[in-house]
Amino acid sequence: MRGKTIQIFLTDGTPRGIKLAEITSNIEQAIFIPRIKIEEASARPEVSRPGVYFLFGDGEETAKPIAYIGQSRNCLDRIKSHDQKKDFWNYAVLIISKTDSFTLTHIEYLEQLAINKAFEAKRFVLDNGVSPKKFKVPETLEADLLDNFDTIKILLSTLGFTIFEPIKQKVKGESTLFCKGKEAFAEGEYQEDGFVVFKGSKANMILAPKAHSASRNLRQKLIDDNILIEKDGVYVFQEDFLFTSPSSAAMQVLARNANGWLEWKDKKGKTLDELKRKTV
Repeated sequence: MRGKTIQIFLTDGTPRGIKLAEITSNIEQAIFIPRIKIEEASARPEVSRPGVYFLFGDGEETAKPIAYIGQSRNCLDRIKSHDQKKDFWNYAVLIISKTDSFTLTHIEYLEQLAINKAFEAKRFVLDNGVSPKKFKVPETLEADLLDNFDTIKILLSTLGFTIFEPIKQKVKGESTLFCKGKEAFAEGEYQEDGFVVFKGSKANMILAPKAHSASRNLRQKLIDDNILIEKDGVYVFQEDFLFTSPSSAAMQVLARNANGWLEWKDKKGKTLDELKRKTV
C-alpha cells in the first residue's frame, strides 16, 4: 500500500457539519451529511448527481451498527425520501463523480458490489431488504468500476465508516491476548478500532448484580443476534466480534464490570496495560 493524500473540506468550518472528502487525483467524491443538515445540503449542486449512497446509524436492538446502501440518479432526493421512512440513521454519505460521469450502469454495479462486500465484512447489519439484481458489464468497464470501489472504501473509512473492512482474522501469535475468570476463557486482539474477541471464546453466563446497564443491554443484543449462544453452561462467541474497547470486551467475557487493560493478558501474563501503555 502506498501513502495517499485525502482532502476533506468542512463546508461550514465545523467538523460536525457537511464534509466533502476526495483523493484529489481521482474522480470520486464523498459527501458526508448529518441527518439534521439535509435541508442545508440542498443548496449544494453536487448532491443531486447520480451516485451511490450510504445511511449509517446505531441499532437499538442490534449489537452491531446498522447501514443501508442504495443508488439513485438524484442522491439528495432519495435521501429526503429515507428521512421520512427510515428511523435508524444519523448520517448519510453520498458517493458521486466530480466529473459527473457516473451512468445508471455505474451506480447499479457499484451498489451491488457495495452490498455484497458489506455482507462479507459483517461489520454492519444491513437494512437492505432486497438484494440488487446481478448483471455483468464489459471487462474494461469492470476494471474501472473496481478502481472506483477501492477509492470509495478509502473515503468511507477516512470518514469513520469501516463498513467494507473485515475484522482481522484470528492468527495466534504474540499479539493474542487472553481473559479468564470462572468458566470464561476468551482469546482476542487489540486492534486499531477496538478489541476483537475471537470466535469460540467462552463467556460467563450470569451477569453480576452490579453490572452496568450498558453492559446488560449489549449482552442482550449479542444474545438476540446469535453472536452469543449458550453451550454447556457458558456463552460461546459464534463469530469474531469487535468491541469498542478492551473493557467492554472483558465485561462481556467475565459478566461483570471489568478493566480490560488489566484483565487481558498475553501468554506470559503481561497485561494489555503493560504491553501498550507502560513506558520502559
